[in-house]
Parts: sequence; C-alpha cells; structure tokens
Amino acid sequence: MNSEAVYLVGGAVRDELLGLQIHERDWVITGSTPEALLKRGYRQVGASFPVFLHPQTGEEYALARTERKQGHGYHGFSVDFHPGVTLEEDLARRDLTINAMARGADGELIDPFNGQADLESRLLKHVSPAFAEDPLRVLRVARFAARFAHLGFCVAPETQRLMQEITASGELQHLAAERCWSELTGGLAAQTPSVFLQVLRDCGALAEWLPEVDCLFGVPQAKQYHPEVDTGLHVQMTLDYAAGKNYSPEVRFALLMHDLGKGLTPHEDWPAHRDHEKKGVPLVQAVCERLRAPASFRDLAVIVSELHLLCHRAEELSPPRLLDLLERADLIRRPERLEPFLQACESDYRGRKNLEQRPYPQARRVEMALEAVRSVRPATLGLDGLSGEEIGQKIRTARIEAIRA
Repeated sequence: MNSEAVYLVGGAVRDELLGLQIHERDWVITGSTPEALLKRGYRQVGASFPVFLHPQTGEEYALARTERKQGHGYHGFSVDFHPGVTLEEDLARRDLTINAMARGADGELIDPFNGQADLESRLLKHVSPAFAEDPLRVLRVARFAARFAHLGFCVAPETQRLMQEITASGELQHLAAERCWSELTGGLAAQTPSVFLQVLRDCGALAEWLPEVDCLFGVPQAKQYHPEVDTGLHVQMTLDYAAGKNYSPEVRFALLMHDLGKGLTPHEDWPAHRDHEKKGVPLVQAVCERLRAPASFRDLAVIVSELHLLCHRAEELSPPRLLDLLERADLIRRPERLEPFLQACESDYRGRKNLEQRPYPQARRVEMALEAVRSVRPATLGLDGLSGEEIGQKIRTARIEAIRA
C-alpha cells in the first residue's frame, strides 16, 4: 500500500517562484482513494475525476491521476486515479513546464520537467507531446502569454509548432463553448490582451476560432483618424489601453467586437468603412451566440459596435440627437450601462498610434445629457387626459429642453 502524501502544485508554486501574489492553492494527493478522503470530511466536487474541497480551508485537493486521449473534445479522455499513480505521472499530464512543479510537505521543490529553468528563461514550453491531446491548451498558452508578457515571457518555438499542428488538425472545432469562453475572458483580462490575439494569430487559431476578428488584420483605415492604419492592430491597441485602465472584461470584449463591420467592407472602398458600425451588429450577435456569451457581455458589445462613432461626435450633436443616442443605448432605462459604454468608446478613441493621451470630453457631454434627462419627472409635466402618443411626445420634448438647458 502506498503511503499518502500531499503536494502543493501548479500555479501557486509558479507564482511563488516569480515573486507574484498567490491567489489560490491547488493540492495533489498521492497514495489515497476517494473513500479515504470522504471519511475525513472532504467534499467531492469533481464529476469526471475526483476533486475534493478541504473541510477546513475549502481549498481544492485532487487525487494524482493520469489521462489518456480516446476521442474528440474535453470528454474524450480516460482518467486513472488509483493509489499507485505517482506525483511525476500527475505532473506529466499538465500543459506547461512552469505549471508542472510541486512542493512537498518539507518545502522541497519537485521539478521533473525543468519548469524553474523555463521560468528563468521566460519560456512557455509544453511538458510533453501529450500537450496536443487537449486542443484547449492552444487558448491556454495564449492566455498565459498575455498574462506574463510584461515579464518578458514568450512561447517556445517547439510549442508554437505544436500549436500550429493542433490548429491544422481541426480539433479546435470540438471544444465546448463554455471552456473557450473562460479562456477568452481570461486572455482579455490579462495585463497585455493584445498578446492573446497575437499568439492565436501566429498559430492560425484566431482564423479558425474567431475568423471575424482575424480578418480585420490587413484591413486599412483612413490614416488621418487611425495613424496605426491596420484595423486588427487598432483592436489590439484598444484592448491594451483598456487593460492599462483596468476596465472590466465586458468592456474589453466590446472592444474586441467593436469594429467587426470593417471586415465586410469591399476592398475597392478601402480605407473608408461606411456604416461599419451598423453592419457589424449582426456579426457581434452571431459571435456572442456561438461563444454563448453572457447577456451583459453581448448587450454592451452590441451598443458599442452600433453607437461608438455617434458617441465620438457627442460634442457636436444637437439635443435631439443626444437624446437619440441615450435612447438607442438604453441608458435612460439602464443608467448602469453608462460607465462601461463610455469606457469602451474612450478606449476606441484613444487606442490609436500616438493618440493615447488625447482628451475625450465627449464622455462628460454624454454624462451631463443623461443627468439632465433623468432629472425630468413625468409626474410634473401635466400629462392627465393626454393619449399615449401625446404623453410620449411631451416627455421627449421635456427631455430635449433639459439637455438644451
């Protein structure tokens, strides 16, 4: 019978060696069984393989396991977690060498795949050829690259080649939308989200997974408005600007989607993109449906796509047009949308070469218009005896006058 041992594994070990704050700890147990842990008060939460919550700390403890690919997608694995599975066998199934280290109870670093050396070399390198068995790892590597780009990390050439092979195999098409969404939002939430897109582009995965975004690279824009010219580069710059401001994942996703309409512009019309903001809305909706994006992400992405140019013109809009903007964005009924909407528009306006610091007074103009509109109280307008259409017109007139004032 193998004696039981507990090891700290994965991200906590990596981040400690990098001198980063540790947000959560994961543990692996060798030489034990589900029954033994349940008897000691652990609570099982894993369905496809045993993961347990510690009765006191609530931290995750998993039995050491091996995995073997048997079919397509996430569920195409056979999992073995008998007491004889060793720590090294468990670490061997992990994605990157920097995530395949452990610490024993005595504090000793256990590093069978030279993860510490790759940390020092700032390399994201796969542990073994088994990396290719889970295509989601293509997105995970891109997410880690975006997370650690500011520390100088890059993808190892041999891992890059393997990611290209995985993409070419068509395996990305078998990934569950929920798992992809988690990696996407993680990549966008990283310190340098532009790198997330770049790594996916470099291995062909962006064209396979988000062709609506990939096709923006190489599409020119008018240089007087976009000194960076390339639309894909502009999208990357807006994301990095929003990351620098620590804007929410919803704002960053809206920026990823905001210029999809430019991918529909006929080549002969370049660099102009007439009505791209409206043409992009059906594309945004289709992507959100395919990725099963939450409603909060979808709704913000749609109004930013449709209305970002109108917001940029807020300083010159007449009171009736300003009211139209507020109504079309549903800001009067949903004032909590105002801040993320303006943050996305500001990021689009400033996410351009050498224009990152230019002022955006348009935001204050829209804020003041909404404050004015919301100060109008229908109960004070003398609406008794009026028809529905007359009531609507009187409220609209009062709101326009409030904006004008």
